[in-house]
Amino acid sequence: MKQIGVLYLLILSVNHSQAQNKGLVNTSKSPNARLQSIDFGDVTWTSGFWADRFSVCRSSMVPTLWKNYTDANLSHSFKNFEIAAGLDNGAFKGPSFHDGDFYKTLEAVASMYASTKDRKLDELMDYAIEVIGKAQKPDGYIYTKAIIQQKKTGEQKMFDDKLSFEAYNFGHLMTAACVHYRVTGKTSLLNIAKKATDFLIEFYNNASPEQARNAICPSHYMGIIEMYRTTSEPKYLALAKRLINIRGLSEGTDDNSDRVPFRQMKKVVGHAVRANYLFAGAADIFAETGDSTLLSTLDLMWDDVINHKMYITGGCGALYDGVSPEGTSYKPDTVQKVHQSYGKSYQLPNHSAHNETCANIGNLLWNWRMLQITGEAKYADVMELALYNSILSGISLDGDKFFYTNPLSASDDYPYQLRWMGGRQKYISKSNCCPPNTVRTIAQINTYAYSVSDKGLWLNLYGANTLSTSLKDGSKISLVQTTNYPWDGNISIEWKEVAKNPFSVFVRIPEWSKGAIIKINGKLFAGKIETGNYVELNRKWSASDKIEIVLPMTVKMIEANPLAEEIRNQVAVKRGPIVYCLESVDNANVKLNTLSISPKSKWKTSSMTIENSPITALDGEAKIVDASTWSNKLYREVTEQTPVSTKVRLIPYYAWSNRGHSEMEVWIPISR
Repeated sequence: MKQIGVLYLLILSVNHSQAQNKGLVNTSKSPNARLQSIDFGDVTWTSGFWADRFSVCRSSMVPTLWKNYTDANLSHSFKNFEIAAGLDNGAFKGPSFHDGDFYKTLEAVASMYASTKDRKLDELMDYAIEVIGKAQKPDGYIYTKAIIQQKKTGEQKMFDDKLSFEAYNFGHLMTAACVHYRVTGKTSLLNIAKKATDFLIEFYNNASPEQARNAICPSHYMGIIEMYRTTSEPKYLALAKRLINIRGLSEGTDDNSDRVPFRQMKKVVGHAVRANYLFAGAADIFAETGDSTLLSTLDLMWDDVINHKMYITGGCGALYDGVSPEGTSYKPDTVQKVHQSYGKSYQLPNHSAHNETCANIGNLLWNWRMLQITGEAKYADVMELALYNSILSGISLDGDKFFYTNPLSASDDYPYQLRWMGGRQKYISKSNCCPPNTVRTIAQINTYAYSVSDKGLWLNLYGANTLSTSLKDGSKISLVQTTNYPWDGNISIEWKEVAKNPFSVFVRIPEWSKGAIIKINGKLFAGKIETGNYVELNRKWSASDKIEIVLPMTVKMIEANPLAEEIRNQVAVKRGPIVYCLESVDNANVKLNTLSISPKSKWKTSSMTIENSPITALDGEAKIVDASTWSNKLYREVTEQTPVSTKVRLIPYYAWSNRGHSEMEVWIPISR
C-alpha cells in the first residue's frame, strides 16, 4: 500500500509538472502556429486596470457565479447534474445548453485557482466533478437533459433534436477539463472529458447525416483540438478533421453557418456566437493540420466581419431576428430566418444592436487563435478592442450584474420592446449563458498578455504586471511591466531575469497609436515603428535593462463608411483602445438625442470613480439642436434655430448602466 501511495504521488507530481507547461490554448507543439501561449500563472496583475478587474473577479464575479449556478431556486444547472447522477429526484429544468453554463463556471473557477491557489476553490471543483462523473453514462455520454429523460422513459435518443446543444455542452466540458488539468494536475475532469470525446468518435462513426449535422454552436471543435493537445491522442485530431469535413454536406441553414460546406462559405450571415465559435475551432484545426483551404476561408470570413459587419466596440451580431442576407434557401419561394445574427454588410443598427456578449467573446477567441497562427498585430488589435469594450460591457463594475445584449444606443423613446432590454440583471432568466463566459474570460486575460515564439517574447496586451516564464528554448525570463494603461500610454518594461543568448522582444504598436516612441535604456529606438504592427527589438539583454514605450493617446473622432446608413453623418469618440459614450446620468440637463458635436471638439480628460472603479472621463462641449418634441411625428421642417452650446461628459462605453437606469449614445450627430 505504501508503494502504491508513493507511486500515486509520483504520478500526480509528473502530471502536475506536465500541466504547468501548457497555457490556455496550448499551441506549444502546433506545427502551424507561430506563437505559443504562456503558462497559467506566469502573469500576475499588480496595479491599475486589469488588477482592479481581476480583484473584482476574485471577490465578486466568481463567487456570484458559483452561488447562482448551485442555487436550484435560481438556476437548475448543477441540480440537473445531481438528478442525472441519481443523487436527487426531479425533472430537467432550464435551457438545453445549461450543462455548458456550468462547465464554463468550472473553467472560471479553475482559471481563478491558477492565480490564487485558493484551496477552497479546489475543493469546490472536486465536489462538482465528482457529481458530474456520477451523472456520466458508462459509454461516455453526458447530457443531463437526455439522461434524466431516459431514466423516466427508457428511450435512448441522442442527437435527434437539431436545436439541442449536446455537442456544444461536450465542447465546454472538454475545454474546462483541459484548463482544470493544467492548473491542478488532476485528471478527474479530464478523464470524464476523455470518455465524452471517445463517445463522440464512436457516435460519429455511425451517425446519420442528419444526426451528424446536429451541432449547434460548435464549441466542441475547440474542445476536441484542446483534448488532442492535452492528451496527444491522434484520434481526437482525426475527429476534429472529420467534423469540419462533414459540415454542410447535408442540408443546413445560414443561421447555423452550415448551409454549405465550410470551405465554400463566402459571407458571414448567421448566428454570431455559432459563427465565431466555428471560426475559432477551424483556426485550431488549421494550427494542427496546415490545411490551407481552412485558412483561406478564415481569411475571407475575417475580412467580411471586420470590414463590413463588426461594431466599433468589437461587438458582433447586429440582428435580433431577421432573414438571411443570402435570401432564398435551396427550396424556391422560401427564405431562411436568422436570429442573434450577423446582418448584411454595413447593417449596423444602434438601438436594436444585439451584440450578444458570448459573440463578442467568440470574436476574442477567434482572433486569439489567428494571432497565434500568424503573429500579425491586426488580430491583437481586435482582441484588445473587444476586451475593453464589448466584452467588459457585459458585466457590471461590481461584478454581479450582467448584460446579454450590448446595444450602442439606449433611449426611453425607442418604440419597440426587445427581449433583452433594461438594466443589468443578476441572473438572466431567459438565457444566462453570457455571465459564465464573461467571468471565465476575465479570469484568463493574463494568459493573453504575452506570447513566446522561436525568436523571443511578444507583448500583446498592456497592463501593470509581473511576468515569469520560459522562452521556447527553455531559458527563464522575468520582467516587471509598469503602466496606467489604458488611461495612459506610457509603458515601462524592466528585466529582472534574461536568457544568456540574444533574443527578440516584439512590441505591439496598436493601429490607433500614431507617433509611438520606443526607448531602450533611455536611448531612442532608431528602427521603423509602424502602427498596427509588432516592432522587433533584438539584442543580448541584461537584467535591469529597461524598455520604454510611449503610445500617444489623443482623443479621436471616428466616422463610418457612408453605406452604414444608421450611423451616417455621426461620429464616435475614442481614446486609446476605449470607445466612449454619452450617458444621461452625466448629462441630465439635456436629451441625448438632441446633442451634436463638432469633429474639431476639444476634450479634456478627468478622473472619476464608478462603483469603486477608477475611470478616465472626457469633458467637452456639444451643441443642442432643436429639442422640441417629436411625439407622433415622422418628419418636420428643419429648424433655423441657432444651436446652443452645452457642457457634456463622456464615459467609457463598458462603464455605462452602472448607476441605475439611464439612456446612452455611442454615435453622435456631427454639428452643423
